[in-house]
Amino acid sequence: MSTLKKVLSQKIDAHRPRITKLVKQCGDVKLGDVTIAQAIGGARGVKCLVTDISYLDPFEGIRFRGLTIPETFDALPKVPGSEYPYVEGFWYMLFTGDVPTMEQTLEVVAEWQKNSVVPQYVFDVLDALPDDSHPMAMFSSAVLAMQRDSVFAKNYRDGKFNKMTCWEDMYEDCTNMMAKLGPIGAYIYNKKYRDNDQIAADPNLDMGGNFAHMIGQSDDYKDVSRMYFILHSDHESGNVSAHTTHLVASALSDAYYAYSAGLGGLAGPLHGLANEEVLRWTQNFMEELGGEVPTEEKLKEALWATLNSGQVIPGYGHAVLRKTDPRYTSQREFCMKTEGLKDYPLFQLVRMIFEVAPGVLTEHGKAKNPWPNVDAQSGVIQWYYGVTQYEFYTVLFGIGRALGCLANITWDRALGYGIERPKSVTTAMLEEAAGI
Repeated sequence: MSTLKKVLSQKIDAHRPRITKLVKQCGDVKLGDVTIAQAIGGARGVKCLVTDISYLDPFEGIRFRGLTIPETFDALPKVPGSEYPYVEGFWYMLFTGDVPTMEQTLEVVAEWQKNSVVPQYVFDVLDALPDDSHPMAMFSSAVLAMQRDSVFAKNYRDGKFNKMTCWEDMYEDCTNMMAKLGPIGAYIYNKKYRDNDQIAADPNLDMGGNFAHMIGQSDDYKDVSRMYFILHSDHESGNVSAHTTHLVASALSDAYYAYSAGLGGLAGPLHGLANEEVLRWTQNFMEELGGEVPTEEKLKEALWATLNSGQVIPGYGHAVLRKTDPRYTSQREFCMKTEGLKDYPLFQLVRMIFEVAPGVLTEHGKAKNPWPNVDAQSGVIQWYYGVTQYEFYTVLFGIGRALGCLANITWDRALGYGIERPKSVTTAMLEEAAGI
């Protein structure tokens, strides 16, 4: 071990007890309007971000521009022959706060179709990456590669920056990017998992339907795409992907720099990777139960055994929500009304866990929220339709999350929000404030 690393290790070992003491014994001590626990704990609950795109209520769940998830699905124009709305109409609503007409929705459909052609150099970048590259690294690289075509960056370089109108350049960048994310995701999927068998876009399809078509999926999966992209679009500004995108854009970086950074946060196990981990756990749990859907009593015993061994029940609990995640409920309803899927053994297990786990967790007493979040359900649907590559699930999440992130940074730029720059304090300052 090098001297530097050895000394650093000693310093870290000496410093950790100081942090532990501050959080456990002095967490409620205030630094202005913020407590020590909030300063150390990732600013959780600190109200210092502004967005009108979505709001997360602990007991009501997510609202998109004031509408709950059921209200959103009911209000937006539907794709002909489908119970689900156009993703393009949802994009219109996120930007304006207005529910679009069918004519306004189809105008966005046409605009996205026009801008959906991915430059060859982006595919060249993807092809140059090692075959075993993670799909999220590929996806983020593709987004970053497109920065060369940023309208905002070009106009800024050319001295055409105008504080009052620069949001228009951001809007153009966001629209151009969003139109290409589905085709880029499909290209990555086909390259890695379908022997590079690429499928040309269908000019008659909407964004969600086209994505399903381009990865060789059935017509039924088109509704999965539409539902999935909308449900994962936004979750207030404080989550890692949205906050990172906002943070980078606050430096007047363009949309490509900002969202590629946001995707880096989304790839983390504590954020967008969670759906993969929940599915793995559910499948392993079913194997431990003999590969069959258990009785309620057997399931309850197995859940207690999991908790008593010091493990958690993945997919249950949420940093903000104190009820069942409406995104979970929406996907559950999709499964319940879909022939084949509603009787799928893995979904049957997920359904039973939903019926049993909250009671077990409540009796256990350690979970602040005993209800399922979105990740408890989403992976099972993908697996049923044959999208069985765990590592690709976060790319699906990234396509959907772009809807909210890009709408947010356009509004940030329009309202002239300043560069984000919180003030730091030292551990010694915290100890002084706590009287240590």
